Formats: sequence, structure tokens, C-alpha cells
Amino acid sequence: MTKRLTEVAKKAGVSEATVSRVLNGRDGVSEATRTAVLTALDVLGYERPTKLRGERARLVGLVLPELQNPIFPALAEVVTGTLAQRGYTPALCARTIGGVSEMDYVEMLLDHQVSGVIFAGGSYALADARHDHYRRLTDRGLPVVLVNAGVDELGFPRVSTDDAVAVEQAYGHLRSLGHERIGMVLGPEGHVPSRRKLNAMIQAAGWGDDVAECVERSSFSMEGARVAATKLVERGVTGIICASDVLALGTIRAARRLGRSVPTDVSVVGFDDSAFMTCTDPPLTTVRQPIETMGQAAVDLLVTQIEGAGVLHDELLFEPELVVRGSTAPAPGR
Repeated sequence: MTKRLTEVAKKAGVSEATVSRVLNGRDGVSEATRTAVLTALDVLGYERPTKLRGERARLVGLVLPELQNPIFPALAEVVTGTLAQRGYTPALCARTIGGVSEMDYVEMLLDHQVSGVIFAGGSYALADARHDHYRRLTDRGLPVVLVNAGVDELGFPRVSTDDAVAVEQAYGHLRSLGHERIGMVLGPEGHVPSRRKLNAMIQAAGWGDDVAECVERSSFSMEGARVAATKLVERGVTGIICASDVLALGTIRAARRLGRSVPTDVSVVGFDDSAFMTCTDPPLTTVRQPIETMGQAAVDLLVTQIEGAGVLHDELLFEPELVVRGSTAPAPGR
């Protein structure tokens, strides 16, 4: 108990006596101090006293699929900073291979009486994944916001980049450079944002029965992208649109291993404009997600729900921006 009081007091920036008064429900403590102590208790993983467990902490979970892809730390920076400005304490939950699953994190966050959860890149974006843990949040009436496209039946508010506009920008750029053989490296079959990108490409390029020859799928890894892109390059594709910057980097590696030059022989367009894409060789042409605006919007939607106001459960679409760098050039022979 003494150790707990000391740790909570240090975390909350108050005295141990103040912590004791809060935990015992005594008067003489401001609401702001009381909230700070309860939040510190939650963050440190201590159980609240029974009489305080019915109250939600000003703690908000941010669940990410990984931190290796630079786009997720960028989103985390925006979301955690915006939450802090609004008086909430962020709890960052990043999944790892063989580690804690998204489902496990949901249980932990529920145990800590969080006020709400923001998800990015979760299994909600995979049509064939299990979604039971999201329904637990619905059953609890917990405010939730999803970042980027998810399956419709979950019914949570969503903040997304407009995938159709992203593809139109990338495709239009490659066509303006004279590329006629254009392919795509996308995520798994059930990945909703990849489905949207493919549908947009079918509309833009007028693809028909030749779709299978122009599309390869991959896990969101450089290694997976290298295998997928190799098949496209061997089929004579000269322009490749990728569903992420990581996939684009794997595509560049594939072209080089086949003895092709990027962008002289093969032009590559990424998606995200994550950190360091100006430092790659060549610097990556990519479609930039408006991460700062989207992160702030996700927090606004969540806090509005937490404060008891209703929000539309429609999807908010944000327009991306094509950023042209050195990985695209006129088609061979132009």
C-alpha cells in the first residue's frame, strides 16, 4: 500500500496524503486533483477502490497495429498531444507479432475504465477478421472512433483518407508521364482500404477481365511487397501504385533485384507520405494522408461522445495530396 501511494503521488504530482484522501473518498480535494490521482492510478495499473470503480477515468486508449511503419508513430504524436490538450491521458497500445493482441488490449482498457478508444489499422479494416471485441465496446456504450476505412456493420464513427481520390491522383500522375502498363500492390483481399483503392482504379483505368494481371496482394511489409511487385515487373508493368509507403519501398527493391532502374524503367507511387520518404533512394513520390487533421478530428469526435453529445456515425473523408518526388518519371521510350 505504501509503495502504491508513493507511485501514484509521484505520477499525479501530489502528496501521499492527498492520494489517501482521494482513495478513501474524503472531502478537501479539488475535482482536478481528484481526476489526476484517479488517472495516475489507472495508468499505473492499480485497481480502484470498489466505490470508485463505477467512474470512468479521463484515460483514452489509442490502439495501433505496430510502430515500425512511421505513419503510426506520426498519428500517435498527433492524437496523444491533442488528447492532452483536451485534459485526457492517452494510453498507447501497440500490437506486436506474438505479443498482446488487439482483443487483449480491449480487455485491459475496459478493466481500466477508460473513457473511450481510438483505433487505427485494426482488424476492423479486415472484412474476414473477428470483430467480437468491438461489439463488447458497443455493449458497454463506450465511445469509439476508427481511423481509416472499416467494415460498415460496426457502426462506429470513422475518420478516413479518401482512397478513391488518392488513386485518381496517383493514376493521373502516371498517365501524364505516358505510362500505359500500370499495376497495383495492395494489402490482403479483405483489407477494406485496399478494396476501395482497387475499385477506384477499376473505374479510373477501365479495367475489366485483365484486373488479375495488374494487381498483386501482400502483407504490409517490404518483404511481402518485394514478392508481389516482382510478378508485376516481370509482366511488363512500368508504373506501380502501392497501398502504403512500406509497400512502395519493397517494390523499389524488387525492381532493382530484377536489374531495373527506378524511375527510368519502373515508376513507383506510395501512399501515406510517412517520415523519411524524402530520404529514400530515390525520394518517394507518394500520396500524403492528412494525418494531423485526421488525428485531431478523431479526438474531437471521441471527446464529443464522451461529453454526452451525439455524433453522426457517417464516415468523414479527408482529401489526400499527391507529392511528386524522384521515384516517378516518363515511361520508357517517352
